[in-house]
Amino acid sequence: MGLKKQVRFLHKWLGLISGFIVFIISVTGCIFCFHDEIKDITRKEWRLAEPQNKPFVLPSVLQEKAKEILPSYKSSMVSYYGRDRAAIVYTYSDIGSLYLYFNPYTGKYLKTENPETDFFIIVEHIHLYLLLPDYIGKHIIGGATIIFILLLISGIIQWWPKKKKDLKRSLSVKWSAKWRRVNYDWHNTSGFYISIIAVIIAITGLTFTYEWVGDGIYKTFNFSGDKNVETKIPVIDTTKFSNNKNTAVDLAFIETAKLQPKAEMIFVTYPQQKGDIINTGAYPHTLRYDHQSNYYFHPNDGKLLQSQPFDKKSLGLQVVEMNYGIHTGQILDLPGKIIAFIVSLIAACLPVTGFIIWYGRRNKSCKKIKA
Repeated sequence: MGLKKQVRFLHKWLGLISGFIVFIISVTGCIFCFHDEIKDITRKEWRLAEPQNKPFVLPSVLQEKAKEILPSYKSSMVSYYGRDRAAIVYTYSDIGSLYLYFNPYTGKYLKTENPETDFFIIVEHIHLYLLLPDYIGKHIIGGATIIFILLLISGIIQWWPKKKKDLKRSLSVKWSAKWRRVNYDWHNTSGFYISIIAVIIAITGLTFTYEWVGDGIYKTFNFSGDKNVETKIPVIDTTKFSNNKNTAVDLAFIETAKLQPKAEMIFVTYPQQKGDIINTGAYPHTLRYDHQSNYYFHPNDGKLLQSQPFDKKSLGLQVVEMNYGIHTGQILDLPGKIIAFIVSLIAACLPVTGFIIWYGRRNKSCKKIKA
């Protein structure tokens, strides 16, 4: 067998094995692309807030209000999403998690959201785990994603024209031909056009499944190094632990806002047990989870223990932390999301058009044998 025949054989069977899973991953990725925009339209009563010329209500105030509403739940984090958006208190208990929305200026309670019944979170869990236990589903998704990358590479090898004069023909679809030829051309040309961006989306997606992918990206951009060393959080003396968490969390929030005055989003975590520290994060853009700066505070007195502003992080860590924004297209705002949506939609079509090609050839072979 020649190289192209071997590649075609590999491409065919890898596609048949992974096609259905790739289709699910791609379709759910499409749906999730504009989840923030859709929720802002359909849930604006509790997601959005009228901007006011006054400071935000402190995290401890929102945490206490959440405690009044859900006495049996504990708060894990308070997030402020922008001047025109609600603040959210993330809570949990033995029976699950709930998100409580508040007006960030008045502390008025707006809504309780159950992530287990939220449409877009369910879509996200299908995208990440196929709604299976995460330790099973993530490996199925990860394996299919790796195969998808191999399919893109093997597809380009098959597509690559033997002669330069055939290149122009290979870059277009002959729309006037019969539908099987149109399907064949579409499969080849669309796969070629999206290949680079699709590979980037696939690799950044793998970081959610395999830690070694993120470590590899870190080392590639740093030419070595250990991500765990750079992201190691400070250790505190647990013998001097007190329960004055609320004041410390408020001080941590205030200090983070001072250190990052232009930040549009800020989150602050609550220590859950002895030895936990307070972690805060600041983002320059609303609903964009990249270019984050991180700070660590003592849970007793809110004293700053360690700073990690974005511009002081290594290039490798910066790229790793931009991973979600790159994967979803968020990093380029709306144009990036549109690109991610189109690429994901075409990626969802590839297993379908590929199956039609395989099925047509199989039927043709069967007819020849019968004849």
